[in-house]
Amino acid sequence: MTDSIEYRVDLHDPAAHRLRVSCRIPSPDPEGQTVSLPAWIPGSYMIRDFARNLLALGARSGGRPVAMARIDKHTWRAAPTRPGEALELECEIYAWDLSVRAAHFDQTHCFLNGTSVFLKPHGHEDAPCLVELVAPRWAGGEGWKVATAMREARGVPGAARRHGFGTYQASNYDELIDHPVEMGDFTLGRFKAAGVAHEVVITGRHDCDMTRLTEDLTRICEWQVDLFGRPAPMSRYVFLATVVGDGYGGLEHRASTALLASRKELPFAGMSGCPEDYRRFLGLCSHEYFHSWNVKRIKPAAFTPYDLSRECHTTLLWAFEGFTSYYDDLALVRSGVIGRDDYLSLVGKTIASVLRGPGRLRQSVADSSFDAWTKYCRQDENAPNAIVSYYTKGSLIALALDLQLRAGSEGARSLDDVMRLLWTRHGEGSGGVPETGVFAVVSEIGGTTLARWLRKVVEGTDDLPLARWLKPFGVELVAEPAEAPSLGVALAGSGREAKLANVFNDGPAHQAGLSAGDILVAIDGLRVTRTTLDGMLARKAAGDRIHVHAFRRDELMSVDLVLGKPATKGYRLELKPRATAAQLRLRQGWLGR
Repeated sequence: MTDSIEYRVDLHDPAAHRLRVSCRIPSPDPEGQTVSLPAWIPGSYMIRDFARNLLALGARSGGRPVAMARIDKHTWRAAPTRPGEALELECEIYAWDLSVRAAHFDQTHCFLNGTSVFLKPHGHEDAPCLVELVAPRWAGGEGWKVATAMREARGVPGAARRHGFGTYQASNYDELIDHPVEMGDFTLGRFKAAGVAHEVVITGRHDCDMTRLTEDLTRICEWQVDLFGRPAPMSRYVFLATVVGDGYGGLEHRASTALLASRKELPFAGMSGCPEDYRRFLGLCSHEYFHSWNVKRIKPAAFTPYDLSRECHTTLLWAFEGFTSYYDDLALVRSGVIGRDDYLSLVGKTIASVLRGPGRLRQSVADSSFDAWTKYCRQDENAPNAIVSYYTKGSLIALALDLQLRAGSEGARSLDDVMRLLWTRHGEGSGGVPETGVFAVVSEIGGTTLARWLRKVVEGTDDLPLARWLKPFGVELVAEPAEAPSLGVALAGSGREAKLANVFNDGPAHQAGLSAGDILVAIDGLRVTRTTLDGMLARKAAGDRIHVHAFRRDELMSVDLVLGKPATKGYRLELKPRATAAQLRLRQGWLGR
């Protein structure tokens, strides 16, 4: 593979979190080779500027130093080199981002995404890539292993063996940066789903029951593969999970996913049932696995190909993230991992989270998708008043679409058919889904009237009448009001202070002049804290006037506030015990046996 771009990752200094990453370009542009680091990573729609963690960059060719000129914040150009001489680049990367998006390195492990560490050689993006992962040479790293879905190299010196250090390979740069790597002394679980080898890698201290976890993931993964149709689109799949005291996140890749989770969310030996924390982790795994089809291979045309140097706008994230958010929990109940009541509870929480935010009446999910780069992924204290989540409202739109397809066809058609047609028509290599492509597919499956309805709700801000659409399934939507009158706020953090994280537009606190960041200190002359606030409000009624003292920065404020009606605490979906035969058939088709 003499024309390959060759990378080398050296775990240089774990205490300082520094990696040394080299890149050898055998046939550089003789007029001056351009290289860059991506500005963002697919699946996380925010400019990250990974080049900010590049501490040093040097270059040589033919044994001589080569000058590097900075073109912009993430691009460099090498001085001209002699014909036939390779260009060798070496950079030092600061890796201390404990997330699923970048790189994190210390004495306990090293996790990296290629977008954070691998320079892109412009003009050579389609060249094959070799990556040498160098084993730690410092005390404490002797037992480290490697976990990645990247293929072990073949026919080259130092080729890696499965889970070993050495050389790996990728077909091109796009594939290279789509295979995250975990190195450390991790726990490894294995299972097969739909004939495909899967692995679960857990980094961090934990007491996970790996047998329970792999059994549940087997059922979830097989159900998803069967939804789209065998064979699976990958030959091997790896779940890479880092567990901490408190954390949550996931990022999809073509044959793996990076996960960040709280250790309390993992199953433990002797655990009965499927507790809420474990359901949350399984839902995260299910969500990222579903992305193996929906966004990794069925993707917006705006992402084909990815331009990782700038924002790539699409109005379709409601379909790619929202539909995935619908199927992540649905896969749990249809595969039999959780029960119907648990699933309906999850749906109720999603409904409550959407209806709680005034921003849903101001922004459509199409606009939320387009503005992901500047609004959804960069939220501030006013976000609940200004934006709607394309994840959560998108999942409710998927639910509504699924219910209408099923009821309108007496169970003959469903959102499953929409997903399969999207997969058949717009799968990998198709050029992506046009901005109107989802509406076109829905029109084919459910008719033009339903497609027009979908476009209206996607581009509009009306609430969805879910209660009406649930009735044919013998399911009732019940609102659960709070016991105390409302201030129209959300509190920040979990400390003792009653600090306002959000003040909802047109609510009592807004009308009284309170703002996000204010700290409530007294109500009617009595000290108030986060733990005593609800109890004090429960002794009042809607319409009562209270006198509030609050600090804004270091200045004490005094306002009168008229309490509002109790807010809706949540929503409950109840199965009617005397459902008709038709309702039972629809319900079974939707939720499974």
